[in-house]
Amino acid sequence: MKVSIIILNYKSKGLLKQCLKGIILSQPKIDYEIIVVDNNSNDGSLKMVDEMMSPDYFIKSEMKSSQKLIMPPYKTIQSPSNDGFSAGNNLGIKVAQGKYIMILNPDIAIVPGVIERMFEYMEQNPAAGIIAPKLLNPDRTIQYSCRRFPNYFVPIFRRTLIGHLPFAKKLVDDYLMVNFDHKKTIEVDWLFGACLLVRKSVLDSIGYFDQRYFMYFEDMDLCRRFWENGYKIIYLADVEIIHYHAQYSSQREGIMGILSRGGQIHLMSGVKYFLKYYHKKFEKKPWTG
Repeated sequence: MKVSIIILNYKSKGLLKQCLKGIILSQPKIDYEIIVVDNNSNDGSLKMVDEMMSPDYFIKSEMKSSQKLIMPPYKTIQSPSNDGFSAGNNLGIKVAQGKYIMILNPDIAIVPGVIERMFEYMEQNPAAGIIAPKLLNPDRTIQYSCRRFPNYFVPIFRRTLIGHLPFAKKLVDDYLMVNFDHKKTIEVDWLFGACLLVRKSVLDSIGYFDQRYFMYFEDMDLCRRFWENGYKIIYLADVEIIHYHAQYSSQREGIMGILSRGGQIHLMSGVKYFLKYYHKKFEKKPWTG
């Protein structure tokens, strides 16, 4: 098995349906499997997956290419509770058979060739531990999905009035790599976890997602551990996918962001991250290009 695609769902039945359609209709030309984990949505999502993962579904949907579709093996996992992004994805990783793990949000639109091109890059670049494609908004503008490691102040600046001050905005923009040329494939500090291709052998060696994070910072933490173990984190600019999350992610920032539930979860995850890593000095300097 070359690639195991893990999709974690939580009350995103409609997006999950479109994501699965995109994968199946793109007909990846490699050996792959799909693993859908549901974080106790109670909305019939996994029943829908079972219905979709049959050629008969696409025939009934009047898709002309249905007779030629090759359906991959798949698994569904029902979590009894919503224990967050890390725990949910770890359930999928534990049963995955692929050489590489693709962590995929249900709000990602896969198009033909994406999975194969990411797989080929990993095969040709053994020093790469985690890669991610360029993420685009539905209007095809860039999402800032490759980032530098933050200092203590970045999470606070992003959610308070202080972030509007020139010195704070400069620091946040540097963290978000706003001025970086996103047309370049390059090594970075960490990548947004909406779509990642990860070496399973390294996960088995250094551990999966840290389940102390319910949401946010788990992708940064995983990239940090890969980097500390000598693997490169690569932003793959010549592979593009649409990510529909942008319209919601903006709600995490702003003047009142710190008072929202998402804001509080974000700050708590930030505290856990900094307590984990910043009690000691960097053994080597992270990427600063």
